[in-house]
Amino acid sequence: MSTIDSLILRTIVDTAHDHFFVVDADGKVRYVSPSAAAVYGISCEDLRASSVQRLEAEGVLKPSISMEVMRTGQPAQLVQRTATGRRVIAQAHPVFEEGKLVAVVSRSMDLTDLQLLQQEYTLLQQRFSDHLKRSQALEQEDAALESELDELEVKSPLMREVALLLRRVAPTDANVMMLGESGVGKTAFARQLHRWSSRRDGPFVDVNCAAIPESLFEAEMFGYRAGAFSGAAPGGRIGLIEQAAGGTLFLDEIGELPLGVQTKLLKAIQDGRISRLGDNQSRRVDFRLVVATNQDLSRRVEEGAFRLDLYYRLNVIPVTLPPLRERREDIPGLVERQLKRLNRRYGQEKLLARSSWQSLMRQEWPGNVRELENWLERAWLSSDDVIHDDTPHPAHPAAATPHADAADAGFPGSTSSVLHEEEGLKEALSRTERSILAELCASLPSTYAIAERLGISQPSVVRKLKQHGLRIQRGS
Repeated sequence: MSTIDSLILRTIVDTAHDHFFVVDADGKVRYVSPSAAAVYGISCEDLRASSVQRLEAEGVLKPSISMEVMRTGQPAQLVQRTATGRRVIAQAHPVFEEGKLVAVVSRSMDLTDLQLLQQEYTLLQQRFSDHLKRSQALEQEDAALESELDELEVKSPLMREVALLLRRVAPTDANVMMLGESGVGKTAFARQLHRWSSRRDGPFVDVNCAAIPESLFEAEMFGYRAGAFSGAAPGGRIGLIEQAAGGTLFLDEIGELPLGVQTKLLKAIQDGRISRLGDNQSRRVDFRLVVATNQDLSRRVEEGAFRLDLYYRLNVIPVTLPPLRERREDIPGLVERQLKRLNRRYGQEKLLARSSWQSLMRQEWPGNVRELENWLERAWLSSDDVIHDDTPHPAHPAAATPHADAADAGFPGSTSSVLHEEEGLKEALSRTERSILAELCASLPSTYAIAERLGISQPSVVRKLKQHGLRIQRGS
């Protein structure tokens, strides 16, 4: 490398917002960027004269990410607590020469700065929202919105604002992140975004990230050539990303992606190119990415469970869908739409009793639109010509008392540990399994956490939740 190239590289590193460390394979600190001194509470000269082993022992690095990379030979990400009381998120990568580890390069970002950026971003969002409300063109847009929403119900001001934002960003190719509780309608609004976009004639590929086992994710997402692995289809297979070419790829429950898979997805987003398993040739794929989650991804980043660079790539246009309890004006339209759908499906014309409306409007609906639609279907199937509000609403584990949970589960020592009337062993075991899973869905943030708690694989958890009709009830 020439002297000029070295000076250019040095200037880039010294003026970067991140704080850089370069460490020899034995842990000796070769270089630190000037900004690191303020974060780690020790001068750059003292840092360069030390080693990561000593810095960790002295509490300057808690823990040392470079030592983790030296131990595993793999890239790493974690949250550190420094001697100055700050929290930083650190990423480190190994440097190999002829297969031998020769150095570790790490960079860290002060989470205090990240929080300030998030607050600034929230303020900008609020100003943008206020601008929308003041815009003279808003009334015209709002009037035209009704005819463009197909089957979506957006009577409430909150949802109309969300719909207007989506319609404005739809013509672009910007990545969109749908945020909100389970069941609020993220998939439906992602489909509407696709219909508004210039890609409307292309495919809309809907992928539930939590339903694909980690071992199969790369093959499912990127595809594979014939003979790429044992059991591969004879003709190979096109991946989900390629299936979305010219259209929209919707990744639901993006927060469930393991870190290894996140790395591969980030590269595909950055390069716009993918390689099928077993294929040395890369191919360009043009698609629009929309993701959804009911988890707090910024918190997952702080915990080291989600890549910061992928988070920024995905969070270009964040769109938060409010829960149904905060937009009760939408309930009548949702009920009428579901009744029409049920009447058409089952070939009968049933009506909702007028006395039922007050109860439906008063319910909290913690499962949001999905819960409302499921309740209506149960009520429709169990009623005569008129539907009354006498169909039980589902019990939600988060709201149940510990005693009730124990009784429902049939735990030893509870009053319901015996078989129910006309119930066999298979039904009793299924009831107990469902109750345990429901309780964990209310208390744990992901299918991976449930799998660890139960001592089973994550794909088994996904399969069992689908079998029992359960979903994670809260974000991480």
